[in-house]
Amino acid sequence: MKRNALVLGVMIVGISLMLWAGWHNLRERRIAMQKAEANHVVLTPAAPGQSTQNSDSEEEDPGAKLRGKAAPAFTLSSLDGKKVSLADYKGRPVLVNFWATWCAPCKVEMPWFEELRKQYAGQGFEILGLTADADAGKDVIAKTAQKTGVTYPILLTDDKVQTAYGGIEYLPMSFYVDRNGKVVEATAGLSSKDEIEANIKKTIASVTTTAAVKGGE
Repeated sequence: MKRNALVLGVMIVGISLMLWAGWHNLRERRIAMQKAEANHVVLTPAAPGQSTQNSDSEEEDPGAKLRGKAAPAFTLSSLDGKKVSLADYKGRPVLVNFWATWCAPCKVEMPWFEELRKQYAGQGFEILGLTADADAGKDVIAKTAQKTGVTYPILLTDDKVQTAYGGIEYLPMSFYVDRNGKVVEATAGLSSKDEIEANIKKTIASVTTTAAVKGGE
């Protein structure tokens, strides 16, 4: 009787260890996947159903066309019907971010944008969120923005603006514009929070450098 109890106890302990090991391995894999997703660019087609099999396109640098050049001007409507222009923010570093309500990577980085916007607000930093799917409707767009917790201006973009910014073949796409209106950096796909903050600092530093050069002339 005691032997049977001992065998049963050993079996219970063994099964418990196997279950724990399985749960532990699953947890480790999940954490590893989350880290991998957070540190690698994720390209999402700018239109639902668009093919992503063109590896050559993914290897291109979608932001190369505008990097170092003047950011295309635009005037768009906000969700509350106000007209907002990029020129309204002349003299301030601005992040122009193209996103869509169905774009999962876009919604991952938007809370980071909001946090970093507050962190660098003292240096004049601002974010303009341009919705690439304005036809989704203002209510859907507003609810999506609200769920991500963003409070920066959300603008309804159009084909002309998207064309001016290189066609916006992938989402999210971000353009970091310095106080002089120059595109300091352009990124396609989901970047890590650290990479986003580094680009914000780069944009602000670019302005500082320019101002310092002018001041020394």
